Amino acid sequence: NDPNHSERANLPRNMIENSMFEEEPDVVDLAKDSAFPTLDPDEVVYEPRSSRLLVRGLGENDMDDDEEDSESSARLLGMSFMNRSAAHRAGSSPYARQAPPSSCSRPSTRTTVVCVLFLVIVVSMSMVLYFLPGCTFTRVRGPLPAVLSSAHLPVYPNSTTGEPFPWAELRLPASVRPVHYDLTVNPDLDAMTFTGRTVISMAVLHATKRIVLHAADLTVTKATFQARVVTLLEYKPHQQVAVRFPEELKQGQRCVLTLDYHASLSSTYDGFYNSSYADKDGKKRVLAATQFEPLYARKAFPCFDEPAFKATFLVRISRRDGYVALSNMPKAKTTNITGGLLLDEFEKSSVNMSTYLVAFVVATFQSVSKNVSDTLVSVYSVPEKKDHTIYALDTACKLLQFYNSYFDIAYPLKKLDLVAIPDFLAGAMENWGLITFRETSLLVNNQSSPLQKQLIASVVAHELAHQWFGNLVTMSWWNDLWLNEGFATYMQYMSLQHEYPLLDIGNHFLTVRFRALDKDALNSSHAVSARADTPEQVAEMFDSVSYEKGASILLMLNASLSGDLFRKGIVGYLKKFSGSNTVTDDLWNSIAQQHPNIPGMMNTWTQQKGFPLVSVSRDGDLVTLTQEPFLLSTDATESAPSRWHIPVTYVTAGCSLTPDCVQVFTLENRNATLKLSKDVKWLKLNFQSTGFYMVDYGTAGWAALIEALTENCTVLPREDRASLIHNMFALSRLGRVSFRQVLNLLAYVVNETEAAPVSEALAQLNTLHLQLEKRNELDLAAHLKSYILERFEALMMNQTWGEEPCVSKQELREALLQTACALDVPDCLQKASDLYRQYANGSARVPGDLQRVVFSVAARSEDGWAELMQTYAQSSDDAQKRKILQALASTRDTRHIARILIEGLRGELVQTTELPLIISAVSGGFAGSLLAWDFTQQNWDALIKKFPVGSFAIQSIIMSTTSHFSTQTHLDQVRNFLGSLKKRGSQMRSVQVAVETIMLNQRWMDANLPDLRHWL
Repeated sequence: NDPNHSERANLPRNMIENSMFEEEPDVVDLAKDSAFPTLDPDEVVYEPRSSRLLVRGLGENDMDDDEEDSESSARLLGMSFMNRSAAHRAGSSPYARQAPPSSCSRPSTRTTVVCVLFLVIVVSMSMVLYFLPGCTFTRVRGPLPAVLSSAHLPVYPNSTTGEPFPWAELRLPASVRPVHYDLTVNPDLDAMTFTGRTVISMAVLHATKRIVLHAADLTVTKATFQARVVTLLEYKPHQQVAVRFPEELKQGQRCVLTLDYHASLSSTYDGFYNSSYADKDGKKRVLAATQFEPLYARKAFPCFDEPAFKATFLVRISRRDGYVALSNMPKAKTTNITGGLLLDEFEKSSVNMSTYLVAFVVATFQSVSKNVSDTLVSVYSVPEKKDHTIYALDTACKLLQFYNSYFDIAYPLKKLDLVAIPDFLAGAMENWGLITFRETSLLVNNQSSPLQKQLIASVVAHELAHQWFGNLVTMSWWNDLWLNEGFATYMQYMSLQHEYPLLDIGNHFLTVRFRALDKDALNSSHAVSARADTPEQVAEMFDSVSYEKGASILLMLNASLSGDLFRKGIVGYLKKFSGSNTVTDDLWNSIAQQHPNIPGMMNTWTQQKGFPLVSVSRDGDLVTLTQEPFLLSTDATESAPSRWHIPVTYVTAGCSLTPDCVQVFTLENRNATLKLSKDVKWLKLNFQSTGFYMVDYGTAGWAALIEALTENCTVLPREDRASLIHNMFALSRLGRVSFRQVLNLLAYVVNETEAAPVSEALAQLNTLHLQLEKRNELDLAAHLKSYILERFEALMMNQTWGEEPCVSKQELREALLQTACALDVPDCLQKASDLYRQYANGSARVPGDLQRVVFSVAARSEDGWAELMQTYAQSSDDAQKRKILQALASTRDTRHIARILIEGLRGELVQTTELPLIISAVSGGFAGSLLAWDFTQQNWDALIKKFPVGSFAIQSIIMSTTSHFSTQTHLDQVRNFLGSLKKRGSQMRSVQVAVETIMLNQRWMDANLPDLRHWL
């Protein structure tokens, strides 16, 4: 929707309560009461529609120096008071002077009581007003009585100069919106600084005396408004700057604010940051690039840094000769400027963009290009890796054509650049027309394995999907981030299945859904649409719920709709809201044009956390389905049990392998029944695991399924076999089934040959094995090792060590051989060592899917570790370098572990962006797990200087170092340390996740260790 939509313009910000992401609220309209003045639209903050409790009629005039932002308790008090007073007659006011009575007759007893009651009400109201900060609406009726005029003077935060800053909210006011930015940036790559000038053309939506926008770590040297110098106030805690005016800016007025500034290039991979790499001669080359999502455009130029403030942009960048400058739009012209520099001017953007999608790069890159669908597609890299760009270019061109056709909307820009940045923290960033990537997410050489190409294609597909979902249509606020990331994640898998079937992306998508279920089963999870106010909360929205759960519920929705209804719905959504901002309801309402029940169904999946457990019980020909929340731990404050509208799919013993066999049943209430012939031996719910729920079949139901799999495991598709394994382990964690039942199910895997079920079983068993080692239950860990080998060793021995073109077979042998060598299977260790020796002397190459296991075995020796460190420093194969790094970090030598951690923190030999990967690899080994946790504690302040609090990197570090703990000692350590961080991290959701995970591990171990000793 248009950001200046009148629906938002009428709301008083000072009385809007934070009940975001609840159901559509009631609107309490008090504006009809003439006792209250009209609203001040300047108090409105840009908000998602349908996201707050709207209380109309309680407003203020434009804020002066003596006005304040009410505390939440005062707001609630004011709301309560005003709701009561609304019952008074419309023409009365407790503060209006009443005419004297016409006579002095003695009042009756009844009249006296009424008068006393009236006086009590007046005094009560006066006292409420006295203690209600910021309640100034009576000013339009005249001055307050003297007793009230001494009430608390409004308080606003002080700016850096000591003057009051005219805004106290984290979100910007909605009185002014940007229309166009004219942006000039001059980076100095020697001094690692830059200067800039931002000229912002704005429209005044509502009369106001202030303009408030964002700026962070910028020194503004001059500010002019309509060509007159003005004073700029700054409030650093909210990263805001403001200009106050003695007279109101009028509604409809167009105005221009110009800001000159300078700053240092960032060293933390956000904003406008510096990076470097070594060229083929070993010479250091410097570059500058941007990463603005979610809240970092303000670190590069002053701006209205919220997604709903879309505008056009014209960008100019100065550079030295020999460098290339890139931005979102094609270059329009280059001119010579002083100092021997060149100034590149780019075309004015043909689309309105949110600030987080603006981007620029200045580097000595080279490119390959191709024209497709009236778009020039180019891939940029350092010169030494230009040959590694061809696969990404071909993939981008093919997927661009697919999306143009599928969405029925042509990509709107003239060019599309994909840029490989040597030092880039995120996997990739979807900047409109200038997508930036890690080198490992974009570059592959001719010898790269199909699995590596699958990764590249997957990331490219994700970022290209964003050009429609996120760029063309953008969420109104970060609470609905899933509209961007969930859709892009779903489309990356769907597009690759359509365009690159040989990459066999289905197994990976299945695993992703399993892990999303695991994380969403925690009480510390959150709804898909969830409150995100602070920068840390916004950063933490970039998690598995927004990405993988968002994608999973879209898969479920598509699978539940017939024919092309899903595609028609999302195409209608994109066309209706092209160039605008949306909330989740807009999506469901668009798809409802194809199927009217969609909003009611899908709101149950986005407005509450977690997912359902569907229990199956059978009595003759009647099957009863019961739903309940699948929550591993519960909160005493939880409200009534959740309900979902579940499109239950199922197959039976008679027909179970193809979509034609699938039957659908919608479970909306807690219980429902369906009829099944008594002759049907078993049924399997959630065909191919397309639904985001788990199933418990009960003792008899599980026994029937296990018997069927034991007789012939191919009676179900591979996805269903994997989901049975995943569900069984999850139910054990929940306490619904014993671990004996888990082992009963796993008895069939001796006949399993498919990657999906084998990988899931090994992942679950390896996690348990590591937890036992960390508890020092070494005898039990040895018994579990024997159990794993008993089930899988035959399949392990059948794996080849040469090139394998089939992706699913690569996935299978990678999972099997990594487990075999980690468990010290002699045959695996010998073959890995032999292959490494051949690789080291140049007589053989190691296939991509085997590199990690081969290098990990080599890294166990002193010489092998040193050789790999040298290879890492010299290699230009980015995918191989990551595998080497993981191997170096998985060593069992504590001296080497300490060194690789320090190298990652130092950021010279090993890029600091790889530190989360290093910590994860170290944590995955018995020798390194405690070292990784100690390292994290000792270097926490250094870590949060490099990675923002709440960022995915910090989330990853916390979870990888703590998720395998299962003792009270470790729980106390983690809780005490993370709790002591205060503003340095204690408030993060990932802290709650870490503590809850350890508690659940401990609970499961305490409950199951005696039985494990017996069964294993």
